[in-house]
Amino acid sequence: MESRILFLGPVGAGKTTAVRTISDIEAVDTDVQASDEVADLKRTTTVAMDMGILQLSDTERVVLYGAPGQDRFDFMWEILLEQSDAVLLVLDHSAADPVADFRRYHTALMQVPRQRLPMAVGLTHVDCAPQLPLSVYDDYLHAARARCGCMMCTPPVLTMDTRERSDVRAALVTLAAMLEVSQRLPIKPCVA
Repeated sequence: MESRILFLGPVGAGKTTAVRTISDIEAVDTDVQASDEVADLKRTTTVAMDMGILQLSDTERVVLYGAPGQDRFDFMWEILLEQSDAVLLVLDHSAADPVADFRRYHTALMQVPRQRLPMAVGLTHVDCAPQLPLSVYDDYLHAARARCGCMMCTPPVLTMDTRERSDVRAALVTLAAMLEVSQRLPIKPCVA
């Protein structure tokens, strides 16, 4: 059995690092030298996708896709979403406005004309912004919960260090459980 998980989020949140950290093969990437405003954040940037594989057993594996974070490559999101079974939205908690990033990606995902996918949110760089409480994400999701209770409208929010295999694995275990539930139980139609 094969599952496919998409790592999605802004530039510098840790998507490529997460795929490299958890993959059992050397991750394939399309990183090039950053030459625009991204160069202020990091040396390289993904222009198409990252890809890795997590082999769970002889018969089970997870294909890992990392989407580019730059807006100019957002056409890749829909292509990769079509191939994916679940989404891990990776957000940099220390960014200038991480809740705005969350809102932007969450809203964009809600617009995709495909069945809603199980989604979890992985917050990175939490140690770099201790003054910002994690409850700000719950505050944003509170309104979504009032409208709809589907797994994409109300994703769990986790903290993770994408350099730590155990942290990335914990996020993937959460998504795997959500994916299993969505496959076994009828999904309430989303009203958002």
